Amino acid sequence: MTSPPPATNCLDHIIHLSPPGRLHETVKQFEKLGFAVTPGGKHADGLTENALVVLSDGVYLELIAFIHHPDFYAPGSAERDSRENHWWAKKSSGWIDFCFLDLLNASTMEDKDSKDENGDSDASNRSSLMNLINSRYQSMEGRECPSYVSEIYGGRIRPDGIEMKWMVTFPPLEKRGVLPFFCRDLTSRVLRVPIDPLIYVEHPSTAMGVAFVRISCPETGLDDVLRRLSYAIGSVPEKTDGQSGIGYEWELVAPNAINGAKPRLILVPSTNTYTDREGIFEVGIFAKEVEGNKSNASNTVEGSLVWVKV
Repeated sequence: MTSPPPATNCLDHIIHLSPPGRLHETVKQFEKLGFAVTPGGKHADGLTENALVVLSDGVYLELIAFIHHPDFYAPGSAERDSRENHWWAKKSSGWIDFCFLDLLNASTMEDKDSKDENGDSDASNRSSLMNLINSRYQSMEGRECPSYVSEIYGGRIRPDGIEMKWMVTFPPLEKRGVLPFFCRDLTSRVLRVPIDPLIYVEHPSTAMGVAFVRISCPETGLDDVLRRLSYAIGSVPEKTDGQSGIGYEWELVAPNAINGAKPRLILVPSTNTYTDREGIFEVGIFAKEVEGNKSNASNTVEGSLVWVKV
């Protein structure tokens, strides 16, 4: 009997972009909001650095910034080309992207005897998340569509010198930040997302986890995004009609459940929002206590952040 494929709705992290060279300022802003911020390190490409807000549900907020402006690099150099053509190079500051866990090959992740120099299991022995999601599209739409593209390798070196490796599967560039990308750890996830000691996940604000990620897109493209998200997540959403208008909600899961509270992904047309930007415009955070926390941090952190009592 064939086992069903692993779920593709496990939220891993949400990315917040700071202006180049100003990550430290954003770290201070999040600390003022009552978050404990953990130093991250530099990514393998040498272009970006990050810090983490790790939550008890296992999801984290990645505070990221380019280390330098493009003009820091010599014109015509490979570094300048990489910086100018980075997938986030044209993004404005604020919430820019979100990631789900790739659990398709979780059973082979720790098989050290079958890993190559990238820390990856033999490609012949693993399945492709890209193929899984694209096959969902093809079976429902009756035609092929490159909804997701081939996996690429990535990594980061922590300030303590420990190296982490992973593999990511991205949607097409024009859909980055609207559709999730997926991450499969090639080294232990606890290296990438430290939760021990508890100081990493204990926040003065009593933040516990992610309540929701709210994204928007133009109404003209809503049906297309709705279908693509459903294929990526593996389920159809619940249609809602609240005070802010029609929306669509998917129930997600987090790496560590907290009191039965689950994160949600919410899609609304941009006509129903106070922003015309496509992608994430609001993130909700579960907290034990919300009284006294800023109910809307948009004046402090570029991109809205709201508190939800758990």
